[in-house]
Amino acid sequence: MSVRVLSIQSHVTYGYVGGKAAVFPLQTLGYDVDAVNTVNFSNHSGYGRFGGSKATADELTKIFDTMEANDLLTQDRLLTGYIPGAEALSVIATLVKRLKSRNPNLIYLLDPVLGDSGKLYVAPDVIPIYRELLPCSTVITPNWFEVETLTGIKLDSMRTIRQALRTLHEKYKVPNVVMSSMPIKDFIREALPKDLCPDFLINRAPYPTEPFEIKETNSTSALICISSSYIQPDTNTGDSDEISAIHAHILPCIPGYFSGVGDLFSALVLAHYNTPSGPSSLPDITDFPLSHTSSPKRVSALDADDENDHYHTPLSLSTTFALTKTFSILQLTDLLSRSSPNPGENTAEKDATDEEKDKEDPERRVRRQRARELRLVQGRDILKWVPDSPAWRKDRGSVVLFKLGKGNGVKATTLVEVLVKEMRVWKGFWKE
Repeated sequence: MSVRVLSIQSHVTYGYVGGKAAVFPLQTLGYDVDAVNTVNFSNHSGYGRFGGSKATADELTKIFDTMEANDLLTQDRLLTGYIPGAEALSVIATLVKRLKSRNPNLIYLLDPVLGDSGKLYVAPDVIPIYRELLPCSTVITPNWFEVETLTGIKLDSMRTIRQALRTLHEKYKVPNVVMSSMPIKDFIREALPKDLCPDFLINRAPYPTEPFEIKETNSTSALICISSSYIQPDTNTGDSDEISAIHAHILPCIPGYFSGVGDLFSALVLAHYNTPSGPSSLPDITDFPLSHTSSPKRVSALDADDENDHYHTPLSLSTTFALTKTFSILQLTDLLSRSSPNPGENTAEKDATDEEKDKEDPERRVRRQRARELRLVQGRDILKWVPDSPAWRKDRGSVVLFKLGKGNGVKATTLVEVLVKEMRVWKGFWKE
C-alpha cells in the first residue's frame, strides 16, 4: 500500500537537519514523501556561517494553492518541523486546518521547533500560533523547554511535569505527547521506579560500553524520554487522576553536539505510529502486546504488574523504534566522526565542544560541525530495520545485528550491535 507524507520543514544543501534528516528515513521505510522547504540554506546554522533564504508566506501560499489546484494535497500523514516566522507559520496553520477538516483521520505529527536549553530559536510571535495548532495534532514531540514554552509551566518538579502533560491533553486536546528529551534532575531520579533506572543512573557509575565500543561514554549525564497517551474519561475505569498512559526510557548522553537529532526522531515516530495505516513493509502493531489499538482503554497499562508491565500503546511502541534507531545513528555518527577524519583534520578537535576555542579559530567550529553530520546513509540498514514479531521483547537486552562494510567509512567489516531502547510503563506516575 502506498502511503504519502507531506513534510513541511527546513532544507539544507549539505548535511542532515530538517527535511534532510526526515525524508530519507521515511522513504527507507516505504513512505512516499512530498517535501515543502520552509528555508533553503547551504548548511545548518551551527556552523556559524550559512547562506540561503527563508520561504515567504506568499511563496508557501503559491505552493499550496498550486498543489490544491492539481489535486496534490491528498497525503495520508503530515509532518511539520522548523518554520521560521509567524507569517509563514500562519499559512501552514491554515493548510493544516483545511487538511484535517477534509480528512479527520489524517495523522499529523507536530514537532514544535521553538528552542532548546532555555533559548528560543524563533521569534516569540510564533508561540500562540503553535498553541493554536496543538488541537489539530495526533502526536507532538517537544523537548522539555518547548513543553515549558507551550504550557507556560516551569518543569521543576514531578507535580509540574504532571501539570504540563495534563494541560497539553485537556486544555489543548493533544492525544499523544512525546517529551523527547529532559535531563535527569534529582526530583526525577527520586521518583523513578527501579525498573526504569539503568545501573549507571542508580549507582552513578560509568555507563557500560555499548555498541561500537565508544570509549568516552563514562559520563553519568543522562536524558529521559517520556511518552503520554491520553485516556478518554469514559474509558478510564480507575483513578480519575491518571489521565494518560505514561512510558519512559533513560539514555546516556553521547559527548558532543549533533544537529538534526530531533528531526530524525520525529520522522521515525511518525513512520512507526499506527502502522496498520502505514506502508505494507511495516509490521502490524496488532501483532504486539498492546493495551489498546487507538487510545488507552484499560488502566491496567498504568497500574502495571509483573504480568502486564510490558504492554504498549501505539505511541510507546513507535517511540521505542524511533529511540532505538536515533540513538544507534548517533552512536554510529560518533564512531565514524572519530575514526575517519577528513584529510587535514585533527581528530582531537572533534571530541569536545569548546566555544572559547571556536572563538579563537572559527574554522575549528566548521570542522567540528562537518565531522558530526548524521550518518544516515551509512546507517540505512538501521533505519530500515523493522521487527517481524514481538520476539525481541522477551529479553530487555535484545540485540539487532547489522554489518557495515569498508565502503561505509570503516577500515574493515564491522558488526554493529543495536540494543532495543524499549519504552516501559511508568508505574504510579500520576500518584501525588
